[in-house]
Amino acid sequence: MSVSATVVNPVLRVAPASPAEAAAHFAASLAFHADVSDVAAALAAGGDPGFVAVDSRSTESWDQGRIPGALHLPTALIPEQAAELLDRSVPVVTYCWGPGCNGATRSALALAQLGYQVKEMLGGFEYWVREGFAFETWEGQERRAPDALTAPVDATDCGC
Repeated sequence: MSVSATVVNPVLRVAPASPAEAAAHFAASLAFHADVSDVAAALAAGGDPGFVAVDSRSTESWDQGRIPGALHLPTALIPEQAAELLDRSVPVVTYCWGPGCNGATRSALALAQLGYQVKEMLGGFEYWVREGFAFETWEGQERRAPDALTAPVDATDCGC
């Protein structure tokens, strides 16, 4: 007599959350995160985007390139400099190098603990550049061709 093993789909090994739980989770995620394309669109619209982008990286990293108009505030300096550089009534969007770095998360935590409304920009500076958005260095503005694995090459928007 053979015992047949039940094959479990690895995706469904843990059942999906209920629709209500999923809605709450994803709504919370959007309250905490912004993506590179949305930040770029808001900054490109002209006028006041309603937030300030904060680059939480070191001065050496900032010098390699940064989002135009971003404020440089390394994470370690947040406790002593945030109050003089940021208005508590204006939301902050933090970024660091990219998905492999949690510097933006650490800076977002430090700012939230000081009473700021804050979101983290997913993808960081890496995806800003990979998606083909202009960035600044001390030599001026630069732009690289979009990486087809991160952004549509011939469209203004990914449609998501």
